[in-house]
Amino acid sequence: MYSLAGQVAVVTGSSRGIGRAIARALAGQGAKVVVNYVTNEEAAQYVVQQIVAEGGAAAAVKADVSQADQAHMLIDKALEL
Repeated sequence: MYSLAGQVAVVTGSSRGIGRAIARALAGQGAKVVVNYVTNEEAAQYVVQQIVAEGGAAAAVKADVSQADQAHMLIDKALEL
């Protein structure tokens, strides 16, 4: 495998299913992960907790990426991570 240390990954829809698995895999490779969600904050925070418990760094950010202003905010938050 390779290292993603020093990188930030934004994973849309990462509060469940395939998105959650991708977020956890990226974190496992060393990326800081932005867990994006639209409706289920509890599920997104759970993914963040899993990543942190495994030694990674993550933050949950609510944003509907079909809305330009929210997509920009999501990227701004990712740059802060």
